[in-house]
Amino acid sequence: MMTLFGDPAVWLPIVFASLMGLSILIYVVLDGYDLGVGVLFPFADDDEKDRMIASIGPFWDANETWLVLAIGLLLVAFPVAHGVILTALYLPVAVMLIGLILRGVSFEFRAKAPAPRKRLWNNAFFAGSLMTSVAQGYMLGLYIMGLEWAPATIAFALLTALFLTVGYSFIGATWLILKTGDDLQKKAVRWARRGLLGAVGGIAAVSVASPLVSPRIFEKWFAMPEFLLLAPLPVMSLLLIGALWMMLRHLPHEHDHWSWVPYLTAMGLFALAFAGLAYSFYPYVVPEYLTIYEAAAAPESLFIILAGTVFVLPTIVGYTVLAYVIFRGKATELRYD
Repeated sequence: MMTLFGDPAVWLPIVFASLMGLSILIYVVLDGYDLGVGVLFPFADDDEKDRMIASIGPFWDANETWLVLAIGLLLVAFPVAHGVILTALYLPVAVMLIGLILRGVSFEFRAKAPAPRKRLWNNAFFAGSLMTSVAQGYMLGLYIMGLEWAPATIAFALLTALFLTVGYSFIGATWLILKTGDDLQKKAVRWARRGLLGAVGGIAAVSVASPLVSPRIFEKWFAMPEFLLLAPLPVMSLLLIGALWMMLRHLPHEHDHWSWVPYLTAMGLFALAFAGLAYSFYPYVVPEYLTIYEAAAAPESLFIILAGTVFVLPTIVGYTVLAYVIFRGKATELRYD
């Protein structure tokens, strides 16, 4: 086995780090839009809120599966890093879990509660979405700053919490452009225009902070020839931002042409930002403290986990794709009878 694939202590951690990173990216672009829809709730009227819920109804629970997979891979493949990261992020993780629970309960109860109490569950759905988005943004900022609790790192984490929440609202608005029509779609276009500025601000803040925090990252970004290899990422990001801005100025089109383009372009923008982060922090799973090789479980254990992943991952991909194929097209009334 070692002669066929090389040293498993080298390539197995890379495989699992790649799977974990891919799971996080898919979670961000999928669950990010339904969190964003929840964050946008206060700006919609009651009928529009029902349509917004209908647009994410068949997908939201499947989207969250990717978060479970990412955390599961972190636990079983990098147990040392799992302990360090969750210990440092215990409070925001607790807030995120409460927000996710509140979202799930509110999603079901708002459709079954008496009319006078529906507003309560709408507000709870918004609160859960906001808590989850803010907690994830805070964790991202603290992770970039090396998981250190200090006034400067907390201030930066609060900034990324704000920007990621706005970024989620942006990708949620592009989803509504795709899945809705008429006045709600026009509103979603306006929301997306404003949210794009926040998403760009968040990417810029993380891009400026990352090389300043770590001399190693600064070297990876600006030394030659690494600078030339990395240059396509910001160039492509700027092109996508420009394309999004131009598209949102001319939407919605007659007969709803191209309504799918903003969401796919937003996915591309998030993917490029994530690729930049992955490039910057590799090979560290805990920034500047623990590499994927130091944190990885024993190769024998990773082989067993990999065998299970070969069956689990295609199943998750399969039912996710199936849900999106079956419920493609514009959102219809969400019913539970």
